[in-house]
Amino acid sequence: MARKRKGRDISGWIIVDKPAGPTSTTVVNKVRWALDAKKAGHAGTLDPDATGVLAIALGEATKTVPYITDALKAYSFTVRLGISTNTDDAEGEVIATSDLRPDDAAIKAVLGSFVGDIQQIPPQFSAVKVDGQRAYKLARAGEEMELAARPLWVESLLLTDRPDVDHVTLEMVCGKGGYVRSIARDLGQKLGCLGHVRELRREWSGPFEAANGLTLEQIEAIARTPELDAHLLPMEQGLCDLPEVKATDEGAVRLRNGNPGMVIGTGVEYGDECWASYKGRAVAVGRFKSGELHPARVFAEPAD
Repeated sequence: MARKRKGRDISGWIIVDKPAGPTSTTVVNKVRWALDAKKAGHAGTLDPDATGVLAIALGEATKTVPYITDALKAYSFTVRLGISTNTDDAEGEVIATSDLRPDDAAIKAVLGSFVGDIQQIPPQFSAVKVDGQRAYKLARAGEEMELAARPLWVESLLLTDRPDVDHVTLEMVCGKGGYVRSIARDLGQKLGCLGHVRELRREWSGPFEAANGLTLEQIEAIARTPELDAHLLPMEQGLCDLPEVKATDEGAVRLRNGNPGMVIGTGVEYGDECWASYKGRAVAVGRFKSGELHPARVFAEPAD
């Protein structure tokens, strides 16, 4: 018999302003403990040294994680010019240097080549799989790999500051699967001066902003109290990029049982992916077809 998972059946989102140091998994475990939650996950990994918004999904909200993962995200990051490392960030070993330091005009002139649909090669030290193994494990063992380029949508890439001749601060808005370290590496190569990420912060991810997130210190201070529960955001916020339709009384019952159910919506067309609500709460996500939602994900009925 499978062991029953301990914890409360709570659903929603907690937004954390992650500090540099802990892994994303460590933060998830801390939040799960602080809320005594049965189930938790996150919407998009941040490297240990990166800071910023880490959206933690609890309970039924974990079913909405893919929609936040797919959403646009904004990063602010500082590139150290003149040095490349084996990890493409400040934690790695220096593998090459350059005395060239391009001016702001030269940097701005090449940023446009990183905007739109681009192909990006992940860093050697990344979580992509190579023959069933994580690339970073092979890289730590001294193996060099030819990683395949991956598509990435970059909405914008702007120069926002030039603290000194060796550093440039950029802001990027992009889709899922982007490696900021690869942007820094490729920018340095294109400019002929080399480069790596010195600092990285995720400012927002979909509807969630780092500025509105809790620090780990705040979470620890109010752990296991109603005060922390009050910071739980509705599960439905994870669906904000999808159109909403409203289930009828009978439609809600059918949807909760995994069957197509009658819904009412405006502005949606046949085949559109959308989510159905009933009395303001999410019931299911699926495809709209001839007045019915055909569910792909169904949410448990709230206990309250």
